[in-house]
Order: sequence, then structure tokens, then C-alpha cells
Amino acid sequence: MSELHLSVRGLHKWYGAVHALRGLDLDIPKGQVVGLIGDNGAGKSTFIKILSGVHKQSEGQIFFEGKEAHIRKPRDAMDLGIETIYQYTAMVPEMSIARNVFIGREKRKWGIRGFGLLDQKAMAKEAMEAIADVGLHLRSADNPIKELSGGQRQGVAIARAMHFRSRMLILDEPTNHLSVKETNKVLDYVRQMREQGVTVIFISHNLHHVHEVTDRIVAFSRGEKVADLMTPDTDVTQMIDIIT
Repeated sequence: MSELHLSVRGLHKWYGAVHALRGLDLDIPKGQVVGLIGDNGAGKSTFIKILSGVHKQSEGQIFFEGKEAHIRKPRDAMDLGIETIYQYTAMVPEMSIARNVFIGREKRKWGIRGFGLLDQKAMAKEAMEAIADVGLHLRSADNPIKELSGGQRQGVAIARAMHFRSRMLILDEPTNHLSVKETNKVLDYVRQMREQGVTVIFISHNLHHVHEVTDRIVAFSRGEKVADLMTPDTDVTQMIDIIT
């Protein structure tokens, strides 16, 4: 895990007079699961939005796999292989599971420049294979997303990221409002991604979940990095002390 996957240097972000990120330096090796913790307003969401292309940094540099990355919009992040899965995953409830897996990347029997006849059969087949690969078993890829539970939706989102070979996965509060069984399944997905060598940034207010599945824990406070520890070297009590 010595090769750096992501490196940021001197990252600042202002929202008017609010200094949300203050000169952040952070290195993340390939294949590492990093827990990102901090109270509300600590700068976690700002950092993730910059990496995912929602916002652009005011100052500083981002290096991805050794090259400077200019992430100006979400498509730039996706093209690099950075996929972000939010607490309320952006899916279209009325559309099928297959269409949601391939949203923005639809397969077509024919067509140019985004227009043409969709290959529904191929998308359904590949979607079911992708979902099975993460250990999620659903009846049909033709069923609408709205029929799935919260944990199943997170599974579909993770399957989508894995299917399109995302190299870095950002999970933002992925276990919020899930049952115990579904929460354990999502944590299993994180372990599975580690085994496959996918770099993961795991953001959660549930420090027990963070401690359970991460290799390393980074704490933010008031826009600054205030702690950077290997997970075995800390415990939940110390984590609480750091962020409070």
C-alpha cells in the first residue's frame, strides 16, 4: 500500500467569509480504507464535495495516481475513477434497477451522441451480474428502485461503482437510517472492497462503524486535519475525545 492513490496539498475552500478548509495536506495509499471523522462543520463534506466535483477548491492541488487532477465537475471525478455514494443515493425511484445501474452510461443497440435505442436486455443482464458480484441477490433488474430497502439501494450503488471499475469509492454516511442487518451488510461491502484493492474513504458519525472497518482514521475540526492515526492505535473513546 506504499503507492499513493490520492494526495492533496494546501487545500483551501472559502464560502464567502467562511473558511471551510484550511490548508489541508493528506495522502491516501492505494487500497487503504480511511475513516473520515469530525463534528458537523468540521470540513468533511467540503473536502468530499471537492473530490467529487461538486465544488472546486479555492487554493491548493489534488494529485490522483501521481498526476495533478483538475476536478471541475462530477464527470471529471467519474472519469478519474472516483465514485461518491451519499447517504441518500442519487437514484430515480421510478426507474428500473438496471437503468439506475447504467444511468449516464446507458447501453444502446444503435445511436450516436446519447440518442438511440436502449439495449434493455444487455443492461438487465449486466446489472444482475454486477449486483451478484457484491453478494446482493435480487429477483429482477427490471423492478423499480423504489421497491428496494435502503440497504439494498446502497448495495446497488456500490455494485454500480464496482462494475464501472471505480478506483476510489467515497461513502458518505452509508449506514444512516438502516436496520442492524442492512448496516452489517454495508460494512461487509466495505470489507469486500478492501479485499479487491479499492481505495475507500468512509465518512460516518457512527464511530463504532468507522473503527470496525477502516485501516486508518483521519479527524477534521474547523477545516483542519487534527489527527491521523492507524485504526489499531486508537479506540472509540479516544476518537470521541479528538473530535470534541
